[in-house]
Amino acid sequence: MDDDNSSSNESRKRGSSALQLGPRKRALKSDPLVSHGRHFGQTVFALCNYPSLLTNGILRLEQLEDASIEDFSAELILERREHLVFERLLDSYPGLLERLREGSEEEVLHVGELIGKGASAARGEDTKSLKPVVIDWIVPAGEVVLPPLPRNSKISRGFNHPLTGRLLCPAELDWNDAETKQQLQSGEIAVSGDQWPRFLYANETYDPDDPWNGLLRSRLLINAFRHVFTSPSSVEKEPKATRAGNARIHGMTAVTIPSVAYIAMQVRFAICSSSVFSRMDTTTNSETFYHSLLDLLEDPDERGEVTDLFVWWNRQIFPTSSAAKRTLKANSALSKIRQKCAALKDANAGAL
Repeated sequence: MDDDNSSSNESRKRGSSALQLGPRKRALKSDPLVSHGRHFGQTVFALCNYPSLLTNGILRLEQLEDASIEDFSAELILERREHLVFERLLDSYPGLLERLREGSEEEVLHVGELIGKGASAARGEDTKSLKPVVIDWIVPAGEVVLPPLPRNSKISRGFNHPLTGRLLCPAELDWNDAETKQQLQSGEIAVSGDQWPRFLYANETYDPDDPWNGLLRSRLLINAFRHVFTSPSSVEKEPKATRAGNARIHGMTAVTIPSVAYIAMQVRFAICSSSVFSRMDTTTNSETFYHSLLDLLEDPDERGEVTDLFVWWNRQIFPTSSAAKRTLKANSALSKIRQKCAALKDANAGAL
């Protein structure tokens, strides 16, 4: 490598992981990359420092000319995830790689800021819009909740209120136990981001002998997903939306793993007592929570459970899409018929 390239590489030194929020940037002029960043942040990776993602990604491409990202050791799981996010970004925006390679360091940073602006704006708008409506979803219809849960104030949420406290209570703990409840309310029990709350489970029911049972199948998550991706009115039985929803605008026809993790993170923040979403908030620990869900859902060893889960999700959100079709059981009669048919087609094709 010549001196010019070495100098260029040195000028693009990597900072901290790109899969962490960077410092806030001033508002930038509207650009197609801003719109792209909005949907990318919701459906591919939510908490990302995009200037670092692009800078690190370009450098890593040079390293991988004679290797594969799969060659990275297990200890480098975050770096592997970061590069996969970078590749997804390149694939989703034609011409982006050429623009980055041909552009200056300032251009790379500018592109990252534009994408980051869109992702940040979408996250902020979703946080704001979910804040009042989540109360409508968790308060039983026709019932009066005491003490009241204001739609536009969060101070009484979290473990401060019996309703939101029960939803946020770590699944392995018993909210009905007076001592546990008191310790959660006082902060004596500190809840980390990888202690998943009960609202993630269908009917808020956690089975310690089968932790997958009902996981990420709650009605609260479905309502929030529809609110963000299809339209607020689609949460109701008879949608009233007059404008295309976020999913239709961006051609989204299947639920993605990161989009479910994103919605879970948003709901968790909506029912907690913290008023401002912050990467430095050790109380909500949203980044750890988000990463912990991705760790499970992207684990190859959990592929069977994850496949079934997302067939279920797509039936709820995109019931007419191919992604909503249930996978066949390996030893079923139908699967064997289809295997035989496929084998005959292959044999006939080989004879031609």
